[in-house]
Amino acid sequence: MKNPTMSRSPWTFIPTLYFTSGVPYVIINTVSVIFYKKLGINNTQIALWTSFLYLPWVIKMLWAPIVDTYSTKRTWILASQFAMFCCLGLIAFSLQLPNFFFISLVALTIGAFLSATYDIATDGFYLLSLNPAQQAFFSGVRSLFYRLAVIFGSGFLVFLAGQLEFSLNNTPLSWTIALGFSALVLAILFIFHQLILPSAESDSQHQSQIAINRLPFWNVIGSYFQQYKIITIIAFILLYRFGEAMLVKLASLFLLDKPEVGGLGLSTSEVGLVYGTFGVISLIVGGILGGFVISKYGLKKSLFPMALALNLPDIFYVYMAYAKPSLALVYLLVSLEQLGYGFGFTAFSVYLMYISKGQYKTSHFAISTGIMALGMMLPGLISGYIQEKVGYPLFFILVCLLTIPGMITLFFIPLDEENSRQKS
Repeated sequence: MKNPTMSRSPWTFIPTLYFTSGVPYVIINTVSVIFYKKLGINNTQIALWTSFLYLPWVIKMLWAPIVDTYSTKRTWILASQFAMFCCLGLIAFSLQLPNFFFISLVALTIGAFLSATYDIATDGFYLLSLNPAQQAFFSGVRSLFYRLAVIFGSGFLVFLAGQLEFSLNNTPLSWTIALGFSALVLAILFIFHQLILPSAESDSQHQSQIAINRLPFWNVIGSYFQQYKIITIIAFILLYRFGEAMLVKLASLFLLDKPEVGGLGLSTSEVGLVYGTFGVISLIVGGILGGFVISKYGLKKSLFPMALALNLPDIFYVYMAYAKPSLALVYLLVSLEQLGYGFGFTAFSVYLMYISKGQYKTSHFAISTGIMALGMMLPGLISGYIQEKVGYPLFFILVCLLTIPGMITLFFIPLDEENSRQKS
């Protein structure tokens, strides 16, 4: 499948572009939680500061016009990727320093802004370099390789760090090596993209400048917030995953914490396998099943059952907090919870596409995903503090209760049966 404006097939660069997109995201938002825990930072500090790292994805729409205006998407992709490689190298090195927490957190923050910028440029390049038929065909490919990057980060890297911890008996050095390896991977991908990534005819500074000058930015923002029942829609976006957002920030910490403080006492390698590998595979399967169900029955009929599938498995963590089950059962329960999350999140994603209508649908979708990121950030900010005050069992009970407001919003959001089936 070749685009007449390019000399290379999309197969040569789409998979690696989106794998590169996923690696820094998962390290910044997931792996950082684990290595800070292993390096002795308490749950309150971990949850608070790593939740702030979602902020660039919340507000990335604010500097997206700059990416459109100056230079080409290809240039932004390469520049941000090289800078992310430098950031990961700095994070790896900083873990050897006495004030590692501050330095690494600054580097993670810079990396978050770079990663969000890379996402803007990559999505723009995807739209410019592929024709509509190719965009539809490669949508599944890019999603698959993004998920493989999640497995690489939260699975392989965490497992590697755990094995190094065991053999070297030096936790900071183990994580420096693991994160240094991820930086090396990004460096190799940067060189690969420098050589392989084509230049699309439409990806030009002049045409981008014209496009941005014609874009009525405030009209786009205003049209989004003038939608029918917009307050209900925003409440739905913020609350649909409120409980899950608190759980996901503490799940790996719960698995790592020692039994005497309420955790399960798993090793770093075991967490890499339980949560970062089998859990992510279950997440992928759940997403595929969710897409099949919506395509068959429509979003309106599927939304409530899929929301239940997302929220009800949270009770597994209540059980694990009280019963301290065997490792085999932990594998099963975490995988089932992630399966339900992937299944239920699909309905959420489709609804965000459903409300992105009219002339500015792309911008409306960007605003919705920004609000979605805010819905992940705000619960995460307080999750660590609450858990340390009440303990894991009561925390997970609270998580289950906090899924109820999001379920209630399902009965008030605007959703037309015919259109929802078409959008899915």
